[in-house]
Amino acid sequence: MRVRLDKIASSTRNAKLHRDVVVGGPIPAVAGTVVAVRVLDNKAVYNKIEDPHGRLVQVQEGDVLAGVLGARDALRGYAGEVPKAVAAGDILHLLNLGGVIGLCTSVNPDVGPPCRVEVLGAVMRFPELGRRVGVPASIAPGPVAPRDDLPADLPPLILVAGSCMHAGKTAAACALVRAASRRGLQVAATKVTGVALRRDSLEMMDHGAVDAVTFVDTGIPSTAAATGVDVAAIAKGCIAAVAKPGIDIVVVELGDGLLGRYGVDAILDDAVLKAQRGALVFAANDPVAAWGGVNWLDAHGWRPVAVTGPATDNEAGSSRIEELCSIPALNARTRADGLADLVLSSLETGATGSIVPDAAAS
Repeated sequence: MRVRLDKIASSTRNAKLHRDVVVGGPIPAVAGTVVAVRVLDNKAVYNKIEDPHGRLVQVQEGDVLAGVLGARDALRGYAGEVPKAVAAGDILHLLNLGGVIGLCTSVNPDVGPPCRVEVLGAVMRFPELGRRVGVPASIAPGPVAPRDDLPADLPPLILVAGSCMHAGKTAAACALVRAASRRGLQVAATKVTGVALRRDSLEMMDHGAVDAVTFVDTGIPSTAAATGVDVAAIAKGCIAAVAKPGIDIVVVELGDGLLGRYGVDAILDDAVLKAQRGALVFAANDPVAAWGGVNWLDAHGWRPVAVTGPATDNEAGSSRIEELCSIPALNARTRADGLADLVLSSLETGATGSIVPDAAAS
């Protein structure tokens, strides 16, 4: 069946879709399958998707949309999974702004019920020129390959982790990218965990990053635990992809939080990543989250060089964090230069806060 797409979600970007597509079946019920769906609801909130260029466009009842099957497990959004079987006529849900589609299993009341979509079929691709036999399109494999190791000449890494989604990780990453770029350094960036969305990586490029990739470039729409992917290998693939000759620093954002189900813990427990030069910045929503996060990191062999995020929005939070954790607490929005000075100087000295844990370095 030939279909003209009204909207194309950014999660499909690897598939390089055109507006006019052929849809059919059977539909592989696996993360990464590109599907065409018809939007069934008009919503007042959570009613937009990101297109392949990074623009947010509104979706309305009746729109035909191309998205990607995938899972999500967000505290402040939707949780959902790829059903065991998917067929034309099934009712699924838009799980995120990137156009990841699945069966919603849990709702946050702040965003209301998810937008329902009717599955029209898998978007087909035609790998053999001249043949009319198509195969279901997928965003895998992507242009970036997961890997078990990292280049020997890797530049220093600045990892930005957080207590939760919306903890200020991207704001901190962007502040560090901008500050380093203004000092003449060539900075690359990557977001290695979360659910498909280009917004954060594009924002880091807007702040001066010369290159940026995300985990979606490895061919997966989500690093949620339900997908069963090797998140550490994905992270190392993304880091290696942007660590080209001439790059001085790589800023690595770890989407979601330490205790979420997107694989942040697997990355921070990876021996290869622990052995790299660099620093870790921790973003927290409040002093309790800062204290708990610093202690969790300490138990896993990490010592943040700084704490940032909403917990540091004023002196009340910053001073308490410094008392509790003995770590500088600097807000990325109001004290960006001070945060950058601290983080960049730690890269030069290899002091406490470097990626190599003190115990391993001694």
